Amino acid sequence: MALPLLTVRQLQVVLLAIMLVGGCASKAARVIRARSISAGLGPTGLFPWQLRRPIMIAMCVLELSLGLALIATAGRYGAGAPATTVRAGTALFFLVAIGTLYEVRQRRPAAGCGCFGDLSDTPIGLRTMARACLLCLAAVSSIGAPPLRMASSSREAGFWICVLGLELMLIAMLSPEIAEIGVRLGYSEPCELRRLPVTRTLASLKTSSQWRRYAAQVTGDGPADIWREGCWRFVVFQGVSHGRLVDIVFAVYLQARRPPIRVAVLDLLTDEVLPSATSV
Repeated sequence: MALPLLTVRQLQVVLLAIMLVGGCASKAARVIRARSISAGLGPTGLFPWQLRRPIMIAMCVLELSLGLALIATAGRYGAGAPATTVRAGTALFFLVAIGTLYEVRQRRPAAGCGCFGDLSDTPIGLRTMARACLLCLAAVSSIGAPPLRMASSSREAGFWICVLGLELMLIAMLSPEIAEIGVRLGYSEPCELRRLPVTRTLASLKTSSQWRRYAAQVTGDGPADIWREGCWRFVVFQGVSHGRLVDIVFAVYLQARRPPIRVAVLDLLTDEVLPSATSV
């Protein structure tokens, strides 16, 4: 019994490395597609605007660094203090993640965890919390486990594959992202029912040519109003145009990639559409 349990503890290093590197890659892919780092904010939305970008970068770098360090210290060259330090750091990372997810769930119940980029927009639930707890336990159990080695027989290799397969299946059961993947592969959701976070809409808007054209007229720090009608989300910014107080209204289509955007500039007092308004 002791030998199989020891093997399971060793294999946690592989599982954790897959999750960490995969999570970082998913966030990076989301940022690249949206052409804005704010698209991958996730739980960093709890922090002030000026801190969100550096914290997001630090989180992604930390995930990638821990994942690569787990791989580098998995064999005999990383045995001892280096491996223990990396695995303890990984356990601490997931422990902090548990607390962060709980805080986000309490303060922003509609927000997703952002764990795997745009696949993680589903509001944080018990399954997401349980997954973080499982990964934290996996990291704790890996501390002190001996270095990984090549399987000595096909039977041992089969046992390793079964253990990893079962753990990955358990993680999949605890992952809301699996349902999102199924939706994207087999079903095209009507735009009227499409769920797209406000943060994603704002990220798409801030990287658009329409925003660059009107940004100089915006005077507020953030949107004055946001609402949704059918397939469009409307974002209003207060501004000044030709010496007149105006509302700059952006209509952003609810589409994940390169959404069409319409713009209108309205006089704040009369609601008159100013001649400078454009429709793109």
